[in-house]
Amino acid sequence: MSKKQDEYFFQSFIDCADYACRAAHMLESVMDNFDPDDLPRHIDEMHELEHSADTRKHEMLDILAKAFITPIEREDIIDLSHCIDNMTDKIEDVFLRLYTNNVRVMHPDAVELAKVVIRCCESVREMLVEFPNFKRSKTLKDHIIRINTMEEEADRRYISCMAKLHRSNAGAIEIIVWREIYKYLEDCADACENVADVVEGVVMDNT
Repeated sequence: MSKKQDEYFFQSFIDCADYACRAAHMLESVMDNFDPDDLPRHIDEMHELEHSADTRKHEMLDILAKAFITPIEREDIIDLSHCIDNMTDKIEDVFLRLYTNNVRVMHPDAVELAKVVIRCCESVREMLVEFPNFKRSKTLKDHIIRINTMEEEADRRYISCMAKLHRSNAGAIEIIVWREIYKYLEDCADACENVADVVEGVVMDNT
């Protein structure tokens, strides 16, 4: 029973990361084929996805509350579940900023940054697939390093986007709008790195 329960927690991490991957692909698709009039519909779709991710997380935490033995420390399970859920939350935040800031024309640089977010989310999922083997894995560290590297790429793209924005002929309102959106996109990559940091901490505490 304990082995089955261990598998439940690790599979739950993967399932929750799947929601973030789906959200990231949805965001990139909406931005790449941008139609501001369709945003309310996409926001509703994204909210449904985020709600499903929340429900999956809470199901796992309910099981955790009743579990006698857990595969890793309870605090780590809670931290990791929150960090994974935060990936989806941050992506939803970008949708909301596009709508509330009344974006009418998409910046190509933002689409490229969204593509990095997809790679970050998918790398997190790959890491979590390997996570159950954390005590003997020879590749888990490589996954963590890859996510950190992608987050650094997101940082560089964010800086480049901001520099280009401030050197353009954009008006003050447009600059304020896109500064916020670029920052929220960069926050998505940060959220992915936070998951990797928790996993790395679990590995260090148990090896």
